[in-house]
Amino acid sequence: FALYGYLGVNLFFLISGFVIAWSAENRSWDQFAIARFVRLYPGFLFCMTITFAVLTLAGTPLLPASFSQYVANLSMFAPAFGQPFMDGVYWSIVLELVFYGWITLALFTGLFQKRKLELIFIWLAISALNEFFIGSGGARLLFLTEFGPFFAAGVLVHHIHSHDRSVPALLLLAAAFLISCGTLSVTQRWMLGHYGIAVSSANLVFANAVMHAALIGAVLLRHRVRASALTLALGGLTYPLYLLHQEIGYLAINAATPIVGKWIAALGCVVLMLFISWAIWRTCERPVQRLLRFWLGRVVDAGRTRFHRPSAGAQPAE
Repeated sequence: FALYGYLGVNLFFLISGFVIAWSAENRSWDQFAIARFVRLYPGFLFCMTITFAVLTLAGTPLLPASFSQYVANLSMFAPAFGQPFMDGVYWSIVLELVFYGWITLALFTGLFQKRKLELIFIWLAISALNEFFIGSGGARLLFLTEFGPFFAAGVLVHHIHSHDRSVPALLLLAAAFLISCGTLSVTQRWMLGHYGIAVSSANLVFANAVMHAALIGAVLLRHRVRASALTLALGGLTYPLYLLHQEIGYLAINAATPIVGKWIAALGCVVLMLFISWAIWRTCERPVQRLLRFWLGRVVDAGRTRFHRPSAGAQPAE
């Protein structure tokens, strides 16, 4: 069962499509961009800095860290500057940022509000063509063709639930699911080539169906479940946990295993990561997000006022 844990990334992108479509609802492109920056960057900066400090103090040759690597990672696009990610999981943030960029552009042009289904149709067509016939690495990054069907399915679930249960929307959701089943073979081949592990195609399709059904079920039931302090805290700590768990987790488990054994070391690492992630969310991330949201909102409002200010010779409309 744990063999299929890597599909958590696909589930993450599926949920992200829904959440981002929800976040973009009734927002201008700049409001959306600010909301995404405030949501992502403070937590990333805190956790990336902690990871850099821990790796530097550990000094293990298997997980090296340098100041130039740290500076490059401040951009969130470290490989573009010839440096590796501070933590291996950051690759998925890059795909998220590309997705946000396309949504921002669609909001700016008005196409997200007026031509959403047409955009998704084109996106799915590009994804299928590239993944099944062309195989361009550049297109895979620019248009997110490997994971695009998951993002698109999430957007479509939000659209169908909130606006339109039309036949075209339902057909697009079905197409997104079918294409996503096909793109899972990319990771399937990667697992076989890198680890010699053969993952069952039938099991992948079944797992994909479960992920899509879980999202749809959660959306349909969300009004029947009240948010509690516990669920809010669990939701809040997931982002810091995602940013911290890999490299620091390796170090912690390897250090503790000779003393307490691998299972207790792994369990202790999970508890430690959960606590640290909660502490970062509660004491660092949330306060900084509030300040940034207030400050950036004022900057944008001031810019709008300056941009729309009438010239001295302008006359009021009759």
